[in-house]
Amino acid sequence: MRIALDAMGGDYAPDAVVKGAILAAEQLEKDDVILLIGKEDAIQPLLNEYNYAGNNIKIVHASQVIEMGEHPTKALSQKTDSSIAVGYGLLKMQKADAFCSAGNTGAMLVGAMFSVKAVEGILRPSIGGLVPKLNGGFGIILDVGANADCKPEVLEQFGEIGSIYAKYVLEIPNPKVGLMNLGEEEGKGTVVTQAAHQRLKANTNINFIGNIEGRDLFNDRADVIVCDGYTGNIILKLAENIYDILNEKNMHDPFFDKFNYEAVGGSPILGINGNAVIGHGVSSPKAICNMVLQAQKMVSSKLSERFQKKYSA
Repeated sequence: MRIALDAMGGDYAPDAVVKGAILAAEQLEKDDVILLIGKEDAIQPLLNEYNYAGNNIKIVHASQVIEMGEHPTKALSQKTDSSIAVGYGLLKMQKADAFCSAGNTGAMLVGAMFSVKAVEGILRPSIGGLVPKLNGGFGIILDVGANADCKPEVLEQFGEIGSIYAKYVLEIPNPKVGLMNLGEEEGKGTVVTQAAHQRLKANTNINFIGNIEGRDLFNDRADVIVCDGYTGNIILKLAENIYDILNEKNMHDPFFDKFNYEAVGGSPILGINGNAVIGHGVSSPKAICNMVLQAQKMVSSKLSERFQKKYSA
């Protein structure tokens, strides 16, 4: 398994990324390799400084960096030797099985759409957010930012995509799908959510349990939470802020500790021809490590191939 990792992406790159890669390398299989993409003269001294002498990390030189504030499409077209462009190039040529970056989120999304592209049959690739559950484990909410507005058929497909992720990556045998709404009753919600409800209800490929409310996010009512990216992003940022507030007040609990972005490392881009994970801009070494390990699980569960098999057939 070859996992490409953007060494130049994130507020604390390349130092935090190199440290995180070393942490992840210790937990990978013997033959797995992390491909650190970026400026070799910045990466190699750090590997030397941290006394890394293993064979699980290799450097792939990329001379350019897409900065956080740059326009994604413009930067990708002009910086063809940037770490993000090179990472997606490796993924497209199947020289990497997954690509992870804590760099420019927009560039990661644009790269996914225009390099490896959406699986044929996928209406809109989405970003998934992992949601801690009170009974242990995680569920997935999608979308959390790629698609602010969604048609009913797109929300229906999110239910299918999320179910595949939940079944094979989160190892939930028959994941329950819930539509985030402002009431449990079937007729509640906007014109879009009402129509999406009917489509999800009629879909025999998923285990749809109906509408859910915000209070059901962390209980076991649904394993897959479907919503548009506007709603999902607000929910995700609110959950992150709950952790920040508790941490600031020096209040710690094993459940709320899972609200910390470091716990999962990043958000998967779902529905593309390959495996890609977007990390938080302030990713620490621990977050980078967990992002790589999440990518490893996506690859080992053959997630991208399952999307291709279902939608391209």
